[in-house]
Amino acid sequence: MNPAWRDLPVRTALPALHRALDRRGVAALAAPPGTGKTTLVPLALAGLLTEEGDRPVRRVLVAEPRRLAVRAAARRMAWLLGSTVGAEVGHTVRGERRVGPDTVVEVVTTGVLLQRLQRDQELPGVDVVVLDECHERHLDADTALAFLLDVRAALRPELRIVCASATSDTAAWAELLGGAEGPAPVVEAHGVSHPVDVVWAPPPRAVRPAHGTRVDPALLEHVAATVRRALTECRGDVLCFLPGVGEITRVAGLLADAPAQLLQLHGRAPQSVQDAALAAGEGRRVVLSTAVAESSLTVPGVRVVVDAGLAREPRTDHARGLAGLVTVRASLAAARQRAGRAGREAPGTVYRCWAEAEDALAARWPTPEIALADLTPFALQASCWGDPDATGLALPDRPPAGAMAAARQTLRALGAVDADGRATARGVRLARTGLHPRLARALVDGAPAVGARRAAEVVALLSEEPPRALGDDLGAVLRTVRDRRDPYPGRWREEVRRLLRGVDGSPATPLPDATAVGLVVALAFPERIARARVEKPEPGARSPYLMASGTAAELAPGTALGSVPWLAVAAADRPAGSPSARVLHAAALDEETARLAGAPLLTTREEVRWDVRRREVTARRVESLGAVELAAATLDRPRPALLRAALLEGLAREGVGELLSWPAGAAGLRERLAFLHAALGEPWPAVSDEALLARADDWLEPELSRARRRSDLARIDTAGALQRLLPWAGGAAGRLDELAPERITVPSGSRIRVDYSGERPVLAVKLQELFGWAAAPALAGGRVPLTVHLLSPAGRPAAVTGDLASFWREGYRAVRAELRGRYPRHPWPEDPSTAEPTRRLNARR
Repeated sequence: MNPAWRDLPVRTALPALHRALDRRGVAALAAPPGTGKTTLVPLALAGLLTEEGDRPVRRVLVAEPRRLAVRAAARRMAWLLGSTVGAEVGHTVRGERRVGPDTVVEVVTTGVLLQRLQRDQELPGVDVVVLDECHERHLDADTALAFLLDVRAALRPELRIVCASATSDTAAWAELLGGAEGPAPVVEAHGVSHPVDVVWAPPPRAVRPAHGTRVDPALLEHVAATVRRALTECRGDVLCFLPGVGEITRVAGLLADAPAQLLQLHGRAPQSVQDAALAAGEGRRVVLSTAVAESSLTVPGVRVVVDAGLAREPRTDHARGLAGLVTVRASLAAARQRAGRAGREAPGTVYRCWAEAEDALAARWPTPEIALADLTPFALQASCWGDPDATGLALPDRPPAGAMAAARQTLRALGAVDADGRATARGVRLARTGLHPRLARALVDGAPAVGARRAAEVVALLSEEPPRALGDDLGAVLRTVRDRRDPYPGRWREEVRRLLRGVDGSPATPLPDATAVGLVVALAFPERIARARVEKPEPGARSPYLMASGTAAELAPGTALGSVPWLAVAAADRPAGSPSARVLHAAALDEETARLAGAPLLTTREEVRWDVRRREVTARRVESLGAVELAAATLDRPRPALLRAALLEGLAREGVGELLSWPAGAAGLRERLAFLHAALGEPWPAVSDEALLARADDWLEPELSRARRRSDLARIDTAGALQRLLPWAGGAAGRLDELAPERITVPSGSRIRVDYSGERPVLAVKLQELFGWAAAPALAGGRVPLTVHLLSPAGRPAAVTGDLASFWREGYRAVRAELRGRYPRHPWPEDPSTAEPTRRLNARR
């Protein structure tokens, strides 16, 4: 056995770990990166360390969150044993298995572990399960732990479980593992901690915040410049953290002439590049990496870390059916993990490409994936496990109710679960493909339609997303990868072979490849079937599309898809602030194939609505695929209930005052009722547009139910209809004329209409008709004084008062002086309070 294992710091924690497992069967292990928790601990638990005495040999299953980490961990363990992968230590990832008859330690992805648990809950032959990197909070790892705790409680109490974390926040894991018996033992290993100097290196000028998957090129230029600075100021290899493959490629291009070997480390990197990054090299190296190197892997020789400060997290827009990754600020915990890589082997330096003050706004820990991701695969896993709502699972965090509801709706549409959420036989079959349920449906249903091999080829394109450099047309991408031999086509072929093992061998059909690709994509994402909104766009213009989900979508500039009338959209995102989704990968489609793939979304409905442009009711019979309209015809006899709803929509949009006729009598009655409601409240009704619309059943029936168009609304007798709102039941309606009289008799004998249209009721009357009137009556039972507009003989306002007696004493003299010369034939007595009121002129002399 290689003596290097004795130098791994986790060795000192092994006795405590053995004792914890012997006593409780479960333990939480906290060990910083580089201590050997991923490689030495499984060997010790398997009884393979030569200096640990006669410990029994146990079969150990190690679950890692990433395929790259699985292969690296297996190689490292085999090296420590002086062996090769496939002997005592093996590994299994999707589509690849290297184990042999002597294998006692097998490293798998958490996805593979879930598949094995679903096939046989007892995990026969496995004695210990190590869930590595639990702190990263991947959903598969959380789910696997919950299932394992169920197995241990109900089937195999002797099964041992270790949750291994690179951070010290192990309390939650200890609580989950311990269950009713109290927290599980926590074992801590302390690594050799070399000091790491922090250099704050913010960009020299402001950069735009990341949105969606877009990162400001100015930040990437600054990161590249910081790497050059680090190469000048420090010794050793440089590990640079970037959020994704696109950013790695961009920075690699900017560093093409740097005095160091450039390596790109990510899940899609060729095996040779991964091996080179994870092995000591000659000369200086710059390793550009995603978050995969935070804790899962050790990159030897690193003395410097350059951290862009960004990470990728899943986001799901359930309303639009769009899922993808977004770029976010890395958490403080992630920044600590990244910085620690510089001090793994010797004192080091971390260059942080942001201002120190920005840490105050950063999250403390990464957000658990269960809070962000599309939960459709998780919901199917839970249903197949027998717990559709996941309420009985021991999860660190509960799944969001809205995301679970959306997931169950998707699964019901796929036929994967029944009305109670229980997995159907079809659901179990979909789950066992190891694919997202949507892709599993495309494989299972697409094989008979296009042939098993073509279905597997297209689904492999969807599960192993092709590089953007290959273009957005999946039909063209398929033709390209069939003929190429570089790393991506190699991974794609492996996935095709794996998928073919799990699907019926349906023969090829006569469908052309282009149609077959579109059909399989549409089977996976029927709500993303999209139709062009412009039949014949201008040359060179990008045609806007509408997806069956109701979301607008646009193709990228320079797309190879041109302006095809129909699309099956495989991948799309929605840039921040954009009303439309951006199509990333799609396939051309035709209407017949769209109808076939989207059959569950096909509907025929009577559409009766208010047309805002025409300001009229329109009635059509519409055939649609989701939100995409396929055909429409005029509907001659729409149902009365639909007509009524459309007319109410029109009243709401246009206003009750606009669409109904309001002659003087009706308008006056409405104003009087509004006055009484404001002055007295109940039982007098509100008669605003909103209030009248809300009570349409009380006052507009039966006329509204008989109406068919706008002109019918205009013929409604609104005065008679308003009478239905009067408070007849309590008798208050009989006091309408007393509390809010339509007209008031003034001293001259004239009956003058009261104006209720303003804030206060107004009586406008010629001044001479009020001689002798000491006070105008108060309305609403004496609560609201009547405002009097005193008019000149010509009918123009001469004065306004709410107190006639005061006006006669103090204001009349000025009005008399101003108007008597202008209107000499009208009486202007010196004492109007005792004069006779009149409507007549003085006799001519």
